Amino acid sequence: MVQVTLPDGSQREAAAGTTPRQIAESIGPGLARAAIAARVNGEIWDLDRPLDTDASVSILTERDPEALEVLRHSSAHILATAVRELFPNAGIGFGPPIEDGFYYDFQVDRPFTPDDLARLEAKMAEVAARDFPFVREVVDRTEANRRFADDPLKLERIAELGDDETITVYTDGPFVDLCRGPHIPRTGRLKHFKLLNAAGAYWRGDEKRQMLQRIYGTAWFKKEDLDAYLHRLEEARRRDHRVLGKQLDLFSIQEVVGPGLVFWHPKGAIIKWLLSRAVEDDNVRSGYQLVYTPNITREELFRISGHLPLYEANQYPPMAAGHEEAEDVRYRVKPMNCPMHALIYRSQQRSYRDLPIRLSEVANVYRNERSGVLHGLLRVRGLSMDDAHIFCTMDQVEDEIFLCLDQVDRLVRQTFGFELDFEVSTRPLERLGDDAIWDRAEAMLKRALDRKEIPYRVDEGGGAFYGPKIDIKFRDAIGRLWQGPTIQLDFNLPDRFELEYTGPDNKPHRPAMIHRAIYGTLERFIGNLIEHFAGAFPVWLAPEQVRVIPISDAQTEAARSLAERLKSAGLRVHVDDRSETLNYRIREGEMQKVPYMAVLGQREVESDSLALRIRGAGKKQEVMPVNAFLERIQQEVRSRSMVP
Repeated sequence: MVQVTLPDGSQREAAAGTTPRQIAESIGPGLARAAIAARVNGEIWDLDRPLDTDASVSILTERDPEALEVLRHSSAHILATAVRELFPNAGIGFGPPIEDGFYYDFQVDRPFTPDDLARLEAKMAEVAARDFPFVREVVDRTEANRRFADDPLKLERIAELGDDETITVYTDGPFVDLCRGPHIPRTGRLKHFKLLNAAGAYWRGDEKRQMLQRIYGTAWFKKEDLDAYLHRLEEARRRDHRVLGKQLDLFSIQEVVGPGLVFWHPKGAIIKWLLSRAVEDDNVRSGYQLVYTPNITREELFRISGHLPLYEANQYPPMAAGHEEAEDVRYRVKPMNCPMHALIYRSQQRSYRDLPIRLSEVANVYRNERSGVLHGLLRVRGLSMDDAHIFCTMDQVEDEIFLCLDQVDRLVRQTFGFELDFEVSTRPLERLGDDAIWDRAEAMLKRALDRKEIPYRVDEGGGAFYGPKIDIKFRDAIGRLWQGPTIQLDFNLPDRFELEYTGPDNKPHRPAMIHRAIYGTLERFIGNLIEHFAGAFPVWLAPEQVRVIPISDAQTEAARSLAERLKSAGLRVHVDDRSETLNYRIREGEMQKVPYMAVLGQREVESDSLALRIRGAGKKQEVMPVNAFLERIQQEVRSRSMVP
C-alpha cells in the first residue's frame, strides 16, 4: 500500500501501482473527466503512471497553467505523428512546449511550404480525432537504440544519457518518440490548435551542425483563447518594427555594411537623440557625471576584467597592433563600458568623501552575435547603451539602488506608461568570485526591492558573470514582455581592477560597483517603442510633430510662414505643398502617423487660425487660433504627454 496526500491535506491508502487517474475517479467522475495530468511530489506526471511510493498528489485540469504546457508538449508529438505520415523519411529532432505554443525540428529534404503546413494541420486534426492514447514505457538503452535504429538524431540523444537516467518512450498510434513526458491522456484532448510557420534551425542550436526544419504551432484548451492569441499575432505583425521602420523611414540595415549594424535615418535619429537626451538630462539632475571612452582597447583590459575568456564568445576577434607597437599587441572593439569606467575611477586617489561617484555614458559597443539570432533592432551587433557605473561604499549601495529604481520609474513607467515586472537574476555557472561574495550581493538586491515593496521573481543562474542583477521587463500595448532596464551589483571588478578609496580610518577600502542601464540598449528600446505605439509616437517623441497643409497654392506662403513660426517655438514641422489633392496629402500624413496636421484655407489665413486634424480622430477638424495650438502642443511636449 502507498499513502496518498491530497491538496486539502486529507490522506488515503491505495494499492501500490494505483494511478493518478484512478485517484481522480475515486474523488469523483467530474474530476476524472476534466483531468489532464497530475502533480506528484511536485513533478508533473501522466495520469496513467503508477505510484510506487507515498506521494502528495493533485489533479491538473484545464484551469492549471501547467496543464496547458502538457497540452502543447503533446501537440508537438501529434505534429510529429502527422509529419511521419506525410513525410515517412523525416528525421525527428526535439519537440518542446514553449511560451504560447510548441515547435518540433525535423530533418527533411526540403523546407516546408505553406501548403505543407496546411496539409500537416489537417493531418493533425485526423490524428487527434482518432483519439490515440499516449502510452509511456520505460526501456533500457539497448531497447531504445533498437527502437530508434533508423533515426540518427535520436540515437545521438540516447548516447548522451547517463547510466542512471531513466529512458522513456511514448507512443501515440503509429508514432513512437524518445521523450520524458508527460502527456495528455489521449490525442482527442487536442481540439484548438494552429500551425504558424516553419523556419530553419541548426541541430542542437549549433551552427556547425546540420540545418533542420522547425515547425512552430500553438494550442489552447478553448477556441476563444486560440482566437484571441491569433488576433494578438496579427496585431504583432501589424506593429512589426522592421516593417514600420521602413514605412516611416526611421532606420535601415544594409548588406554591404553587415547584419546587425543599424543606419539611423534622420527621423529615427531624432527619436534616438531625444531618448539619449532624456536619460542624460535625468542623469545630470541625479548627480551623474558624463564621460566618453574609446571604442577600441588593447585586449589586456578584458583579461583584467574577466571578459576574456568568460565573455570572449560575444566579442569580435582581436585586431593587429597599432603602428609601431609590439607585434604581439592585440586590440578589441569594446562589448561594454564597465572596464573603461573602472579605469576613470582608478585614474586618481579617491576619498570616502568623494563617494558615490556616478559615471554615465551613452556609448556604442559591439557584440559578435550569431547571425541566426539577429532581429531588426531587437538583436543587433552594434549597440548604443545608456550605460552608467556607480562607485560607492557598502553602506551606500542600497540608496544607490533606490536611485536607479527611481530613474527607471521616471523614465520608463511614468514617461511611457509601461507596467514593470522585476526579477533578481542570480549567480550563473561560469562566474567570477566566491559564493560568499555572491551571497552578499544577491541578498542586498533582494533587500532593496523588499524595502521598496516591489514584488519580484528569482531567475536562478541568470546573472552576469561578475555579479547578480535586477532585470526589469515591461509589458507593451498587446501584452508582450520586453527586456529593458538592468541594475547589476558587482563586488568582483573593483577587486580585479584594485579600485580603492581612503576611508575615515585613513586606510584603503574597496568600493562596490553598480552597473545600470535604464533603456537597456537604445536599439532594442526604440524597436519596442515602435511596436508598442505601432509607429504613432507621442508628440514629444514624434520625428515630425506638425504637418502644415495649404488647401491651394494661394495659401502656400502663409503655410511656410506658419511652419517657420512653429519651428521657432522648437517644434518639428514639415510643409506639404505638393500639387496633389488635399485628400491625398492628408492621407499621406495619416500614413506617416503625424500627430497634428494643420490645414490652411483662406479663412484660416485671414483669422490667424488653423483647421487642426488630430491623429486618431478620423476626419474631425478643430478650428483654433494658432497661439492656442502653440500653447497646447508646447505643454504636451514639456509634460511628455501620451496624447494625441
